[in-house]
This record gives sequence, structure tokens and C-alpha cells, in this order.
Amino acid sequence: MAANVFITSDANFEDNISTGVVLVDFWAEWCGPCQVMIPRLGELAEKMGTTAKIMKMNVDENPQTPQKFRIMSIPTMIVFKDGKSVEQLVGVKSVADLEVTLQKYL
Repeated sequence: MAANVFITSDANFEDNISTGVVLVDFWAEWCGPCQVMIPRLGELAEKMGTTAKIMKMNVDENPQTPQKFRIMSIPTMIVFKDGKSVEQLVGVKSVADLEVTLQKYL
């Protein structure tokens, strides 16, 4: 996992998304497409620097938050702006697509 991609959990999720633009990747170890996203999210985090936070939440270890957002497929990425969900993406995405999505909310 890239050093600038952070892990969130049910316990600290609300605090983690409360300010700024945050992309949260809901994933699981056993999910092939989720594994494809790991290096891409690292690259995205490097490109975004401090302008947006990139986070991951393991859905097997943290069932409450994914249930709250009705996540049925993974990987699902939700963009939050100051604690509010503003956009949801499902499936494997390119770094460029994710960057364009995040730029809309900066």
C-alpha cells in the first residue's frame, strides 16, 4: 500500500471524511479488480498530494459503513466533499478518470 493512501474503518470513518475532498475505495482482499486498483490509487494519491485524501476501507473488516452507503459491488469508490457523498464510481477506473472526478470538487 502506498504511504499516502490511508486506511479508514467504521470507528474513524466520519472523522476521516469530515473536511476537504476524500476518495474512499471500498474493497476486499479477495477481489481481483480491487487488487488492480491498489497501485492506481497510490499513483492518484501521489498526483493529488495534499489537495485530496485517498483512503481505503476493507468491507470484510468494516461492514457498517459499506452497508450505510448501500455498496453492493466492489471496488466502489465514493468521493466525499466536507463529509457529504458527492459522487460514486463502481469498478476499475483509470488514474486519469479518477483525477478528473476529484478535480470537479476541489
